[in-house]
Amino acid sequence: MYNVVILGIVSLLTDISTEMVYPLLPIFLTSSLGVSPAIVGVIEGIAESLASLLKVFSGYIGDKTKRKKELAIVGYGGSFLGKAVLLLAGSWGMVLLARMIDRLGKGIRTAPRDALIADAADPKARGRAFGLHRAMDTLGATVGVAIAYLLLTGSSAMSNEAFKRIFLLSMIPAMLGVLALFLVRQPRAAREGAKSLSFSWGKLNGKLKAFLILAFVFTLGNSSNQFLLLKASHLGASVPTVLLMYLVYNLSYGALSYPAGRFSDKVGRKRVLVAGYLIYALVYFAFARVSEASNLWLLFIVYGFYIAFTHGVEKALLADIAPADVRGTVMGLHATLVGVALLPASLIAGFLWDWLGAASPFYFGSIMGLAAALGLVYILRDETL
Repeated sequence: MYNVVILGIVSLLTDISTEMVYPLLPIFLTSSLGVSPAIVGVIEGIAESLASLLKVFSGYIGDKTKRKKELAIVGYGGSFLGKAVLLLAGSWGMVLLARMIDRLGKGIRTAPRDALIADAADPKARGRAFGLHRAMDTLGATVGVAIAYLLLTGSSAMSNEAFKRIFLLSMIPAMLGVLALFLVRQPRAAREGAKSLSFSWGKLNGKLKAFLILAFVFTLGNSSNQFLLLKASHLGASVPTVLLMYLVYNLSYGALSYPAGRFSDKVGRKRVLVAGYLIYALVYFAFARVSEASNLWLLFIVYGFYIAFTHGVEKALLADIAPADVRGTVMGLHATLVGVALLPASLIAGFLWDWLGAASPFYFGSIMGLAAALGLVYILRDETL
């Protein structure tokens, strides 16, 4: 579990950096740079999708070369570089470039890091291992949002300078996260050198392929979290209040991630995942219907339940059913499919918002969440996972 804890610390530091910035971006873009919600969707969709194309390749390279640690270091370095570019941003094009660099780094690091966690954990405790990692990751997110909130409330005005100061300070934990990665112990397989590796979609288990397709389809209705923040702002919540709502979401998510992962070790991944998708459907339906900003507090809390019940558990399920020699590749393929779907998902959400109103992307997401729950029940109907 040593590597799991160290990688959790790396994610904690990196998420402090990321979440100091991420919840501010839709407000920075719409208020300071004057762009529309559709442009927010374009930026998030392009950045996430292009970056995700790398995930399957980094997973494959990690499996083939056994140099997963080195790939993770390069990837986390992208988070630091992205913040540096964001500091210089004076147009939405520069914000897009910063987000692309940051997400490209995530695309490089995600699959090798997740494979390192799966390799380090006992097969019967993978839910616990991924849950612990997600909990530490989310603790970092919580701290990052709290720091951004304190810095904003300490500012005399919501200006470009206030935003840029936060962007500058976010580079510190990003760099510390990269340095912490050097403490990860290189798996023994890495010292054995590269090996011949063959990967084919056709050779994958039918249920694994169906789950990967389901994840892609569900993500079409799972647009960027920035639309949740934009909804809060649209209902009249101030910037500090939006940050506090996002902080509450992270606290909820972080508190439940480890228990949810451990629970999936006991009752099976399927039950926990189905519950998570159903929670998503209910929360997005409520986001579509809500008309008062004060009612959003509970919704952000319950939205954290969905993340806790799905993100780590999905990775544990993939680690359980993927062939061991291509585990990193499969986990990268999952991340790639989800990331590629984020481009149309964010574009759909942005244009639905502009054309049909603020409620429409949330109705669409609710329908997709219900479909995902039913689809997973069918795909794993004969499994005890």
